[in-house]
Amino acid sequence: MKIVLAYSGGLDTSVLLSWIKDTYGNAEMICFCANIGQEDELKGLNAKAKKTGASKIYIDDLQAEFASDFIYPMLRAGAIYEGQYFLGTSIARPLIAKRMVEIAKAEQADAIAHGATGKGNDQVRFELTAAALAPELQIIAPWRDERYRKDFPGRQAMIDYCAAKGIPVQASAKKPYSMDRNLLHISYEAGILEDPWYDSFDPKKNREYFTTLSVLPEDAPDKSEYVELDFVKGDCTAVNGKKLTPLQVMKTLNKLGGKHGVGRVDMVENRSVGMKSRGVYETPGGSILHYAHRQMESLTMDREVMHQRDALVPKYAELVYNGFWYAPERLALQAYVEESQKNVTGTVRVKLYKGGLYVAGRKSQFSMYNPHIATMEADPTKAYNQDDATGFIRLNGLRLRVNSTVNGAHNLAKRS
Repeated sequence: MKIVLAYSGGLDTSVLLSWIKDTYGNAEMICFCANIGQEDELKGLNAKAKKTGASKIYIDDLQAEFASDFIYPMLRAGAIYEGQYFLGTSIARPLIAKRMVEIAKAEQADAIAHGATGKGNDQVRFELTAAALAPELQIIAPWRDERYRKDFPGRQAMIDYCAAKGIPVQASAKKPYSMDRNLLHISYEAGILEDPWYDSFDPKKNREYFTTLSVLPEDAPDKSEYVELDFVKGDCTAVNGKKLTPLQVMKTLNKLGGKHGVGRVDMVENRSVGMKSRGVYETPGGSILHYAHRQMESLTMDREVMHQRDALVPKYAELVYNGFWYAPERLALQAYVEESQKNVTGTVRVKLYKGGLYVAGRKSQFSMYNPHIATMEADPTKAYNQDDATGFIRLNGLRLRVNSTVNGAHNLAKRS
């Protein structure tokens, strides 16, 4: 049997590699490590994987593809899950799973394996992607295998297993939370965060916690900073006048946003498996892009197109969160998004200050804002006749007048 394993070289995936190999009859193990901006130490992974039992390892830099083909389309949709979460981990999983499937096909593997737990969202995202792209592949998820949970009831059992097997791991004291980092964000959950009353913004407690990509607002500069973002059809193509690739935009804005403590979120979210989970997120660059993109849309997008797209956003975000990136309904929604972005082109100026984002100007050749029509002074274009509002209001009020006649104004007022 040949199996492709999502591998990082840490304690968990080192144990998985050896355990799966033994459990599945000395299976041939091929490891895959994706660089999606986590900046983990990748040096020495090849030798380590082979010493642990792998026949081969792929270490692929997917950062550019992640930015252009996953982050940017999602940003064009304006997707945020439950009004707060920028979907940093959610959008990375379909890319990782897609590459795993590609490797499995190239290697003629029988299965792909992952270390996602049976309580989390990632197992769903990995496996729904595989179902969409390669339904013939078998899925191996050890944390849903009672044999694995029995063998490893805790971290110490994993450390002991590695020692007995001669597996080279550098096991350190467990952090008071778990982390997941990529180009779009870093997330923290579990440990001390399982108490929803714990204050993740308290500078006395957390200057060494939850500050990987951004500073706490109290530690941000006392002077504000302005940044200009150029958009073309909904995509940011330049920062402060310098043309950049999507990957370069993300890296540039992560630094700027992080410096000013922008994009910090602490929320309780609803996991796809049914439970609530508390998470802390740092999304500095993504939050700037989302905010500026909305400002550009406000100037250039037709009202009804915007309102219709906004009505679709919660569903789009839910699909991404729940692992349906490759589902036909997400692709259909994306088609509407792309149509809506045709004129979202121009420049937005944003002020960054102590965790806050403030619009400081917007301009576009496709601007639908006409100061001559919007002015409170006389309209030189004669495009808007205020007398017309009388009929407009009367027609909109017709059903209210009829309802009042039938049900009585007094009863309506009383019920309100």
